[in-house]
Amino acid sequence: MKLTHFPRIRITHGPTPLEFMPRLTEALGGPNLYIKRDDCTGLGTGGNKTRKLEFLMADAAQQGADTIITQGATQSNHARQTVAIAAKMGMKCEILLEDRTGSTLAEYKQSGNVFLDHLYGARVQEVPGGTDMNAAMAKLADELRAKGQKPYVIPGGGSNALGALGYVVCALELVDQFTTQGLDVSCLVHATGSAGTQAGLVAGFEGTRSQIPVLGIGVRAAKEAQETNVYNLAVKTAELLGVPGAVSRASVMANCDYVGGGYGVPTPGMVEAVTMLARLEGILLDPVYSGKGMAGLIDLCRKGHFKKGQNIVFLHTGGAVALYGYMQTFKDLQPN
Repeated sequence: MKLTHFPRIRITHGPTPLEFMPRLTEALGGPNLYIKRDDCTGLGTGGNKTRKLEFLMADAAQQGADTIITQGATQSNHARQTVAIAAKMGMKCEILLEDRTGSTLAEYKQSGNVFLDHLYGARVQEVPGGTDMNAAMAKLADELRAKGQKPYVIPGGGSNALGALGYVVCALELVDQFTTQGLDVSCLVHATGSAGTQAGLVAGFEGTRSQIPVLGIGVRAAKEAQETNVYNLAVKTAELLGVPGAVSRASVMANCDYVGGGYGVPTPGMVEAVTMLARLEGILLDPVYSGKGMAGLIDLCRKGHFKKGQNIVFLHTGGAVALYGYMQTFKDLQPN
């Protein structure tokens, strides 16, 4: 795989830690549970988008861009990290935030990631749920060009083949960590949404023939749609790397039983998962992605999907700052 052929701005604090979770493992009485701390990647409180932005922002700089355009939901982790790196690189940033939940709570509309978007200096526009976000970004780009600016459009989640290279890098990093620690991993589990993280991991593991299964816990789409999106992007990523045909359809697996009422809509399982990780391991998850991903992992462990003695790794995609937008969801918490 030809990763060195692509321009890259190295900003990730890596390799990120791979940690054993002894208390969660004991509480669930099943497999040995580990966590890959991609909440510690740096850049605007960290998260999985940092790795993608290394490649996307390098491409933007190479093209002479002076303004970055991207989009996401109201409490978008991706938007927050994008404006953070734009600020670091001296570029303007335009963010379109789609109202996907219908929440009118001030904490959701103004706190958490939204507050940081403004603090980092983004120009933020809110748009209604169901807006064609790609068309909206293209229209905005045309308007900025007419004013003499040089915009660069980054898709939601940074999830195109170039952005997915960040998680090919992560897959290689994980293989090295597993080898160093002598860890035989049965499955890597993570929250899957815009598809770029899972596509990069699959392309990386398949391209290196590491035979490590990746299970995405869906946070927005139905299983067939999610797997199709991930597979198509993984294929494009492998082709970009010069290894066409490396990705098999069977290597793309998503479990979308934990989405609940929709993207960004809280579930009891998410609340339990966030609370358990905080109180058992001192680790903060986020309510939209990693919280639902961990809820899926916890439930699958309880159902015996993963067996005692297996080594299961959960990839933490970051985003805990979004908890401040969901404080009402956790208002009834009681001490242990």
